[in-house]
Amino acid sequence: MPATPAWPPQSTPRLFIDTPLAAGPLQVDGPAAHYLVGVMRMKIGDPVKLFDDRTGEWLGVASSVGKRDLVLDVTELLRPREDVPDLWLCAAPLKKGRVDWMAEKACELGVARLVPVVTRRTIVDKPNTERLRTQMIEAAEQCGRTALPEVAEPVKLAALLRDWPEDRALFFADETGGVPALEAMRSRPGPAAILIGPEGGFDADEREAIRAHPNAVGIGLGPRILRAETAAGAAVALWMAAAGDWRGE
Repeated sequence: MPATPAWPPQSTPRLFIDTPLAAGPLQVDGPAAHYLVGVMRMKIGDPVKLFDDRTGEWLGVASSVGKRDLVLDVTELLRPREDVPDLWLCAAPLKKGRVDWMAEKACELGVARLVPVVTRRTIVDKPNTERLRTQMIEAAEQCGRTALPEVAEPVKLAALLRDWPEDRALFFADETGGVPALEAMRSRPGPAAILIGPEGGFDADEREAIRAHPNAVGIGLGPRILRAETAAGAAVALWMAAAGDWRGE
């Protein structure tokens, strides 16, 4: 006998719904409906995976499809909202394109919170946090996350250091050298954050202030000079392997 196909199929589209989900009918319109109807060509009976950043991931099945809206029959909870590793990415805002890439990869890699940090050499001092959130939502839809990263409002470096939580390690990518990243991260388990500077790096006074903080550990990311967004992705990946949810995989 032929094997029973998996339900829902692996190719089922995923969609973030910014409202608490529960079993029952769900009206979908606006950009979400355009994506499902206009892009994915959804028809009655087709499935879609929905997540709300509150309860988890649900299965919806199209019960009515119009030109600009549709109704989904939300039938079952596929999996609860995940617990993500307690890692923040504190990074100086970058130019459009590069910061979009950084936000996308931070979500894919499992970061819990993105904090834009304004430094003396920051080129973009007023990042569009709504745009960053949109990038992370799209990344979460693609990578299977059920918990969206939080996007904090921009904060100046001095205020970040002043109000830093006592129980959270602060690993900062020090372009002048530091403890090898994996070594440092393995030695400091628990809540953590990674601090990445702007394109021009931290200035001397900022670097001194960071090093003076009791929770800060300067880390090295290898022998080559990395762009800020590359350093962010590399550091997050190393932390996930050393102390996050990549261990044992």
